[in-house]
Amino acid sequence: MSKALAFINDKRVRDWFYQAAVLIGLVGLLVYFVRNASENMVKAGIASGFDFLWRTSGIDVPFVLTNYTQSDNILALFWAGVANTLFVTAVSLVLATLLGFAIGIARLSSIWLVSALAGAYVEFVRNIPLLFFVLFWYFGVIAALPSPRESISVFGVAFLNNRGLTIPLPDAPANFHWAFGVILAAFVAQWLFGRWARRRKEATGQDAPLLAVSLVLLVLVPVLALSWASLATRWDIPVLRGFNYRGGFVVIPEFVALLAALVTYTAGFIAEIVRGGIQSVPHGQIEASAALGLRPAQTLRLVTIPQALRVMTPPMTNQYLNVLKNSSFGAAIAYPDVVSLFMGSALNNTGQAIEIIAMTLAVYLVIGLAVSAFMNWYNARIALVTR
Repeated sequence: MSKALAFINDKRVRDWFYQAAVLIGLVGLLVYFVRNASENMVKAGIASGFDFLWRTSGIDVPFVLTNYTQSDNILALFWAGVANTLFVTAVSLVLATLLGFAIGIARLSSIWLVSALAGAYVEFVRNIPLLFFVLFWYFGVIAALPSPRESISVFGVAFLNNRGLTIPLPDAPANFHWAFGVILAAFVAQWLFGRWARRRKEATGQDAPLLAVSLVLLVLVPVLALSWASLATRWDIPVLRGFNYRGGFVVIPEFVALLAALVTYTAGFIAEIVRGGIQSVPHGQIEASAALGLRPAQTLRLVTIPQALRVMTPPMTNQYLNVLKNSSFGAAIAYPDVVSLFMGSALNNTGQAIEIIAMTLAVYLVIGLAVSAFMNWYNARIALVTR
C-alpha cells in the first residue's frame, strides 16, 4: 500500500477531513444567508448596521431598574430590558427553588394528605401550559384586586391594588449601601469561621460555637444593619393623590404576574427533581443515620440532601435555563423585558429586524452559557472524588 493511500485511509485523517468539510459547509451557508439578506435589504431601501442604537429612544418604560429615561438612546433602552429580564429571572430562580424543595419533600411525607396535595400540585402544573399561568395570575388574580382608592394597606406605608404594589423608597440609599457592605462582610466572616471550625474539629476533635456565631453573623448583624439604615434614612412614603398613589416605588402588576407564574410553574418540575434525588440515596444511609441517633430532620439536612444534590444538579440546570427562556412570556402581558422593549418597541420604531433579533438572541445565549458554566462548576465541586 502506497504512503498516499495509507494517509487517506488513516482514521484520524478522515475524521479531520469530515469535520473540516462540515465546518466549511456551515460557514459557506452562513455567508450565503448574510449576503442574501444584505442584498434584499439594499433593494428594499432598509439601512443596515448598528448606528440606530444611538438614536433617541422616546419610549416610556413603566418599570425601570436602570437610570433610563425617554430622552436616552436605544442602547440604554436595550440595557433596561436586559436588567428587567435578569431581575425577574434571578428572583424566580430563588423562589422556585425554595418552593420546589418544599413540595418535593412534601411528596415524600408519611402524612397521606400532605403527600397527596403535593402530588396533585405537581401533576396539575406539569400538564398545563406556562402561558395559562401567566394569564391566570395577570387577569384572574391581580386584575381582581381593588382599585387604588380601596387599596389594601400594609402598615400604612405600602399599598396593594390592581395597579401594582406601591412601597416606600429611600431618598438617599447611601446608608443602605453601608448596611449591605456590613452584611456581606458578616457572611464572609461566617464562611471563614465555619472553615476554621471544621479544620479544628478534624485536628483536635473540639467543637467551636458555630451555631451561636452563625446566628450572630447571619441573623443579628443583618437585622441591626438594616434597622440602622432604615432609621437613619428619610423615606418617600406613597400618598394617594387623585386616582392613584404618588411617590415611592411601584412594583407593576406585570412583574408580579410573571414572577408568580414562573415560580409556581417551575416549582412543579423542581419538586419532581428533588423527589427523585432524595429517593436515589440508598436506604442504608438513612438507616445508618438513625443508628447514630440522628433525628429525621437532621438526617434529611445532613445526610440525604447533600447526597441527593449530586443527582439533582444536572436536571436543575435545565430548569434554571428554562426559567430564563420562559421569562420572555412576559411579552404576552407587556412586562418590559428585553423581548418586549427591544424586539417589540425598538423594532417597530427602527425596522432593524436582523440587528435587533441578533442582539436579543445573543443576550439569552450569553446569560444561558453563564448559568450553565456556574452550575457545571458547582456540579464538579460536589461530585464524588474517585480514583
